[in-house]
Amino acid sequence: MWALRVMAGRPGRGGVQAAAAAVGVARRGMAATQAAEGYKYETLAVTKPRKHVYLVKINRPEKLNAMNLVFWREIGQCFDQLGDDTSCRAVVLGAEGRVFTAGIDLMDLASIGAAAEGGDGADVARRGRVIHKAIRDFQNSFSALERCPKPVVAAVHNACVGGGVDLVCGADIRYCSSDAWFQVKEVDVGLAADVGTLQRLPKVVGGQSLARELVFTARKMFSAEALQCGFISRIFESKERLEEGALELAATIASKSPVAVQTSKIALIHSRDHSVEEGLDYMAKLNMLMLQSEDVRIAAMAMMSKGENKAIFSKL
Repeated sequence: MWALRVMAGRPGRGGVQAAAAAVGVARRGMAATQAAEGYKYETLAVTKPRKHVYLVKINRPEKLNAMNLVFWREIGQCFDQLGDDTSCRAVVLGAEGRVFTAGIDLMDLASIGAAAEGGDGADVARRGRVIHKAIRDFQNSFSALERCPKPVVAAVHNACVGGGVDLVCGADIRYCSSDAWFQVKEVDVGLAADVGTLQRLPKVVGGQSLARELVFTARKMFSAEALQCGFISRIFESKERLEEGALELAATIASKSPVAVQTSKIALIHSRDHSVEEGLDYMAKLNMLMLQSEDVRIAAMAMMSKGENKAIFSKL
Protein backbone atom coordinates (compact mmCIF):
# COMPACT_ATOMS: atom_id res chain seq x y z
CA MET A 1 0.00 0.00 0.00
CA TRP A 2 2.91 2.38 0.73
CA ALA A 3 4.20 1.92 -2.81
CA LEU A 4 0.72 2.55 -4.25
CA ARG A 5 0.36 5.81 -2.30
CA VAL A 6 3.72 7.04 -3.57
CA MET A 7 2.73 6.10 -7.12
CA ALA A 8 -0.53 8.06 -6.99
CA GLY A 9 -0.56 11.26 -9.02
CA ARG A 10 2.49 10.39 -11.15
CA PRO A 11 1.39 10.45 -14.83
CA GLY A 12 3.21 9.18 -17.87
CA ARG A 13 6.31 7.01 -17.94
CA GLY A 14 7.19 7.65 -14.30
CA GLY A 15 3.74 6.43 -13.27
CA VAL A 16 4.16 3.27 -15.33
CA GLN A 17 7.55 2.58 -13.75
CA ALA A 18 6.13 3.19 -10.30
CA ALA A 19 3.22 0.86 -11.06
CA ALA A 20 5.63 -1.87 -12.16
CA ALA A 21 7.63 -1.42 -8.97
CA ALA A 22 4.43 -1.61 -6.92
CA VAL A 23 3.44 -4.86 -8.62
CA GLY A 24 6.87 -6.30 -7.83
CA VAL A 25 6.55 -5.37 -4.18
CA ALA A 26 3.03 -6.82 -4.06
CA ARG A 27 4.19 -10.11 -5.56
CA ARG A 28 7.02 -10.38 -3.09
CA GLY A 29 4.57 -9.59 -0.31
CA MET A 30 2.28 -12.40 -1.47
CA ALA A 31 5.19 -14.84 -1.38
CA ALA A 32 6.08 -13.70 2.11
CA THR A 33 2.58 -14.48 3.39
CA GLN A 34 3.03 -18.20 2.79
CA ALA A 35 4.10 -19.90 6.01
CA ALA A 36 7.35 -21.82 5.89
CA GLU A 37 6.77 -25.55 6.11
CA GLY A 38 7.56 -27.00 9.52
CA TYR A 39 7.55 -23.64 11.33
CA LYS A 40 4.28 -23.37 13.23
CA TYR A 41 4.33 -21.02 16.20
CA GLU A 42 1.75 -19.16 18.24
CA THR A 43 3.69 -15.91 18.68
CA LEU A 44 5.88 -15.98 15.56
CA ALA A 45 5.11 -15.88 11.84
CA VAL A 46 7.80 -17.63 9.79
CA THR A 47 7.95 -17.38 5.99
CA LYS A 48 10.49 -18.06 3.25
CA PRO A 49 10.22 -15.07 0.87
CA ARG A 50 13.55 -15.64 -0.92
CA LYS A 51 15.71 -18.63 -1.76
CA HIS A 52 17.54 -19.76 1.40
CA VAL A 53 16.16 -16.72 3.29
CA TYR A 54 13.70 -17.01 6.18
CA LEU A 55 11.66 -14.14 7.60
CA VAL A 56 10.72 -14.43 11.28
CA LYS A 57 8.20 -11.90 12.62
CA ILE A 58 7.04 -11.35 16.18
CA ASN A 59 3.31 -11.85 15.75
CA ARG A 60 1.33 -10.40 18.68
CA PRO A 61 0.36 -7.05 17.14
CA GLU A 62 -2.80 -6.75 19.24
CA LYS A 63 -0.55 -6.79 22.34
CA LEU A 64 2.09 -4.50 20.79
CA ASN A 65 4.22 -7.63 20.36
CA ALA A 66 4.79 -7.85 24.11
CA MET A 67 6.94 -10.84 24.99
CA ASN A 68 4.90 -13.41 26.90
CA LEU A 69 6.08 -16.77 28.22
CA VAL A 70 5.06 -18.56 25.02
CA PHE A 71 7.15 -16.12 22.97
CA TRP A 72 10.22 -16.66 25.14
CA ARG A 73 10.00 -20.39 24.54
CA GLU A 74 9.23 -20.14 20.84
CA ILE A 75 11.91 -17.63 19.85
CA GLY A 76 14.63 -19.95 21.13
CA GLN A 77 13.07 -23.00 19.51
CA CYS A 78 12.68 -21.17 16.20
CA PHE A 79 16.29 -20.03 15.91
CA ASP A 80 17.62 -23.39 17.04
CA GLN A 81 15.47 -24.96 14.31
CA LEU A 82 16.74 -22.47 11.72
CA GLY A 83 20.29 -23.21 12.78
CA ASP A 84 19.78 -26.88 11.89
CA ASP A 85 17.77 -26.24 8.70
CA THR A 86 20.03 -26.86 5.68
CA SER A 87 17.66 -24.86 3.44
CA CYS A 88 18.29 -21.72 5.52
CA ARG A 89 21.34 -19.53 4.96
CA ALA A 90 20.18 -16.17 6.33
CA VAL A 91 17.37 -14.90 8.56
CA VAL A 92 15.54 -11.57 8.81
CA LEU A 93 13.92 -10.80 12.17
CA GLY A 94 11.04 -8.34 12.05
CA ALA A 95 7.62 -7.78 13.58
CA GLU A 96 3.98 -7.47 12.57
CA GLY A 97 1.89 -4.46 13.51
CA ARG A 98 2.56 -0.90 14.57
CA VAL A 99 5.65 -1.44 16.74
CA PHE A 100 8.55 -3.87 16.83
CA THR A 101 7.93 -4.75 20.48
CA ALA A 102 6.78 -3.11 23.71
CA GLY A 103 9.11 -5.43 25.64
CA ILE A 104 8.36 -8.08 28.22
CA ASP A 105 4.73 -8.80 29.06
CA LEU A 106 4.49 -7.49 32.63
CA MET A 107 1.63 -9.86 33.46
CA ASP A 108 3.87 -12.82 32.74
CA LEU A 109 6.71 -11.21 34.67
CA ALA A 110 4.42 -11.04 37.70
CA SER A 111 3.51 -14.71 37.24
CA ILE A 112 7.15 -15.71 37.68
CA GLY A 113 7.21 -14.03 41.07
CA ALA A 114 3.93 -15.69 41.99
CA ALA A 115 5.31 -19.10 41.02
CA ALA A 116 8.33 -18.52 43.23
CA GLU A 117 6.04 -17.84 46.19
CA GLY A 118 4.06 -21.06 45.80
CA GLY A 119 4.70 -24.63 46.89
CA ASP A 120 8.03 -25.21 48.57
CA GLY A 121 9.28 -21.72 47.72
CA ALA A 122 8.80 -20.44 51.26
CA ASP A 123 12.32 -19.17 51.89
CA VAL A 124 14.63 -16.97 49.88
CA ALA A 125 16.92 -19.78 48.68
CA ARG A 126 14.05 -21.79 47.20
CA ARG A 127 12.34 -18.75 45.70
CA GLY A 128 15.67 -17.65 44.27
CA ARG A 129 16.25 -20.99 42.61
CA VAL A 130 12.91 -20.76 40.76
CA ILE A 131 13.66 -17.23 39.57
CA HIS A 132 17.24 -18.12 38.60
CA LYS A 133 16.03 -20.93 36.36
CA ALA A 134 13.47 -18.66 34.69
CA ILE A 135 16.11 -16.00 33.96
CA ARG A 136 18.56 -18.55 32.57
CA ASP A 137 15.82 -19.96 30.33
CA PHE A 138 15.07 -16.45 29.01
CA GLN A 139 18.77 -15.80 28.42
CA ASN A 140 19.15 -19.08 26.58
CA SER A 141 16.23 -18.20 24.29
CA PHE A 142 17.76 -14.92 23.12
CA SER A 143 21.25 -16.42 22.84
CA ALA A 144 19.74 -18.71 20.18
CA LEU A 145 20.28 -15.85 17.70
CA GLU A 146 24.02 -16.19 18.30
CA ARG A 147 23.94 -19.99 18.44
CA CYS A 148 22.30 -20.01 15.01
CA PRO A 149 25.26 -20.12 12.59
CA LYS A 150 23.18 -18.38 9.91
CA PRO A 151 23.49 -14.55 9.91
CA VAL A 152 20.51 -12.78 11.49
CA VAL A 153 19.43 -9.35 10.22
CA ALA A 154 17.14 -7.47 12.63
CA ALA A 155 14.67 -5.11 10.91
CA VAL A 156 13.29 -2.76 13.58
CA HIS A 157 10.43 -0.32 13.09
CA ASN A 158 8.95 2.13 15.59
CA ALA A 159 9.31 1.14 19.27
CA CYS A 160 11.90 -1.38 20.42
CA VAL A 161 11.64 -1.39 24.20
CA GLY A 162 13.24 -3.35 27.04
CA GLY A 163 13.49 -6.98 26.01
CA GLY A 164 13.43 -5.86 22.38
CA VAL A 165 16.85 -4.27 22.82
CA ASP A 166 18.11 -7.47 24.48
CA LEU A 167 16.80 -9.40 21.48
CA VAL A 168 18.27 -7.32 18.66
CA CYS A 169 21.63 -7.05 20.42
CA GLY A 170 21.96 -10.75 19.60
CA ALA A 171 21.50 -10.15 15.87
CA ASP A 172 24.47 -9.92 13.52
CA ILE A 173 23.22 -6.86 11.64
CA ARG A 174 20.59 -4.28 12.59
CA TYR A 175 18.57 -2.13 10.18
CA CYS A 176 15.73 0.19 11.19
CA SER A 177 13.09 2.54 9.83
CA SER A 178 13.37 6.29 10.32
CA ASP A 179 10.66 6.23 13.03
CA ALA A 180 12.47 3.59 15.10
CA TRP A 181 13.58 4.20 18.66
CA PHE A 182 15.27 2.02 21.24
CA GLN A 183 14.87 2.10 25.01
CA VAL A 184 16.58 0.06 27.72
CA LYS A 185 13.51 0.40 29.92
CA GLU A 186 14.29 -1.98 32.80
CA VAL A 187 15.41 0.57 35.41
CA ASP A 188 12.04 2.31 35.09
CA VAL A 189 10.30 -0.85 36.29
CA GLY A 190 12.81 -1.51 39.07
CA LEU A 191 14.90 -4.13 37.26
CA ALA A 192 18.36 -4.56 35.82
CA ALA A 193 18.30 -5.83 32.23
CA ASP A 194 19.15 -9.52 32.53
CA VAL A 195 18.85 -11.20 29.13
CA GLY A 196 21.70 -9.70 27.12
CA THR A 197 21.69 -5.90 26.89
CA LEU A 198 24.22 -5.28 29.66
CA GLN A 199 26.56 -7.88 28.21
CA ARG A 200 26.21 -7.12 24.48
CA LEU A 201 25.25 -3.45 24.08
CA PRO A 202 28.64 -1.96 25.15
CA LYS A 203 30.39 -4.17 22.59
CA VAL A 204 27.86 -3.38 19.86
CA VAL A 205 28.20 0.41 20.25
CA GLY A 206 31.94 0.17 20.87
CA GLY A 207 32.08 1.86 24.27
CA GLN A 208 30.88 1.94 27.84
CA SER A 209 29.88 5.60 28.19
CA LEU A 210 26.86 5.66 25.86
CA ALA A 211 25.77 2.17 26.87
CA ARG A 212 25.77 3.12 30.55
CA GLU A 213 23.94 6.37 29.84
CA LEU A 214 21.18 4.48 28.03
CA VAL A 215 20.97 1.83 30.76
CA PHE A 216 21.02 4.18 33.77
CA THR A 217 18.56 6.76 32.40
CA ALA A 218 16.19 4.57 30.31
CA ARG A 219 16.08 7.40 27.76
CA LYS A 220 15.08 6.77 24.17
CA MET A 221 17.71 6.46 21.45
CA PHE A 222 16.26 7.44 18.09
CA SER A 223 17.30 6.11 14.69
CA ALA A 224 19.77 8.88 13.81
CA GLU A 225 21.70 8.42 17.06
CA ALA A 226 21.55 4.63 16.70
CA LEU A 227 23.15 4.96 13.25
CA GLN A 228 25.78 7.40 14.48
CA CYS A 229 26.94 5.13 17.31
CA GLY A 230 26.94 2.00 15.15
CA PHE A 231 24.04 0.24 16.84
CA ILE A 232 22.33 0.02 13.46
CA SER A 233 23.96 0.21 10.03
CA ARG A 234 21.17 1.54 7.77
CA ILE A 235 17.99 3.61 8.08
CA PHE A 236 15.01 3.24 5.72
CA GLU A 237 12.19 5.73 5.22
CA SER A 238 9.38 3.26 5.90
CA LYS A 239 8.63 -0.15 7.38
CA GLU A 240 8.02 -1.55 3.89
CA ARG A 241 11.33 -0.29 2.53
CA LEU A 242 13.04 -1.58 5.67
CA GLU A 243 11.78 -5.11 5.18
CA GLU A 244 12.67 -5.08 1.50
CA GLY A 245 16.18 -3.80 2.25
CA ALA A 246 16.73 -6.41 4.94
CA LEU A 247 15.55 -9.19 2.62
CA GLU A 248 17.83 -7.95 -0.17
CA LEU A 249 20.79 -8.04 2.21
CA ALA A 250 19.86 -11.51 3.45
CA ALA A 251 19.53 -12.74 -0.14
CA THR A 252 23.01 -11.44 -0.95
CA ILE A 253 24.42 -13.22 2.11
CA ALA A 254 22.54 -16.39 1.18
CA SER A 255 24.15 -16.39 -2.28
CA LYS A 256 27.62 -16.75 -0.75
CA SER A 257 29.34 -19.94 0.35
CA PRO A 258 27.50 -21.19 3.46
CA VAL A 259 30.76 -22.70 4.70
CA ALA A 260 32.51 -19.32 4.48
CA VAL A 261 29.62 -17.30 5.93
CA GLN A 262 28.81 -19.60 8.83
CA THR A 263 32.48 -20.10 9.74
CA SER A 264 32.91 -16.32 9.70
CA LYS A 265 30.00 -15.83 12.10
CA ILE A 266 31.30 -18.47 14.50
CA ALA A 267 34.78 -16.89 14.42
CA LEU A 268 33.46 -13.34 14.91
CA ILE A 269 31.49 -14.30 18.01
CA HIS A 270 34.47 -16.19 19.43
CA SER A 271 36.83 -13.27 18.76
CA ARG A 272 34.47 -10.80 20.45
CA ASP A 273 34.89 -12.65 23.74
CA HIS A 274 38.60 -13.60 23.45
CA SER A 275 41.99 -12.00 22.84
CA VAL A 276 43.33 -11.40 19.34
CA GLU A 277 45.83 -14.24 19.69
CA GLU A 278 43.15 -16.64 20.91
CA GLY A 279 40.96 -15.60 18.00
CA LEU A 280 43.74 -16.19 15.48
CA ASP A 281 44.45 -19.65 16.87
CA TYR A 282 40.74 -20.53 16.81
CA MET A 283 40.47 -19.34 13.19
CA ALA A 284 43.46 -21.44 12.14
CA LYS A 285 41.84 -24.53 13.63
CA LEU A 286 38.56 -23.80 11.88
CA ASN A 287 40.15 -23.19 8.51
CA MET A 288 42.37 -26.27 8.58
CA LEU A 289 39.06 -28.03 7.86
CA MET A 290 37.10 -25.38 5.99
CA LEU A 291 39.84 -24.73 3.41
CA GLN A 292 39.38 -28.33 2.26
CA SER A 293 35.72 -27.66 1.43
CA GLU A 294 34.43 -27.83 -2.15
CA ASP A 295 33.13 -24.29 -1.65
CA VAL A 296 36.65 -22.88 -2.10
CA ARG A 297 37.00 -24.51 -5.52
CA ILE A 298 33.47 -23.55 -6.60
CA ALA A 299 33.91 -19.91 -5.58
CA ALA A 300 37.33 -19.67 -7.25
CA MET A 301 36.02 -21.07 -10.54
CA ALA A 302 33.08 -18.65 -10.50
CA MET A 303 35.45 -15.71 -9.95
CA MET A 304 37.77 -16.81 -12.77
CA SER A 305 34.80 -17.05 -15.15
CA LYS A 306 34.23 -13.30 -14.64
CA GLY A 307 30.52 -13.71 -14.09
CA GLU A 308 29.82 -16.28 -16.78
CA ASN A 309 29.37 -19.10 -14.28
CA LYS A 310 27.34 -18.59 -11.12
CA ALA A 311 28.61 -20.25 -7.96
CA ILE A 312 26.15 -22.87 -6.72
CA PHE A 313 26.89 -24.25 -3.27
CA SER A 314 25.64 -27.43 -1.62
CA LYS A 315 23.43 -27.36 1.47
CA LEU A 316 25.06 -27.02 4.86
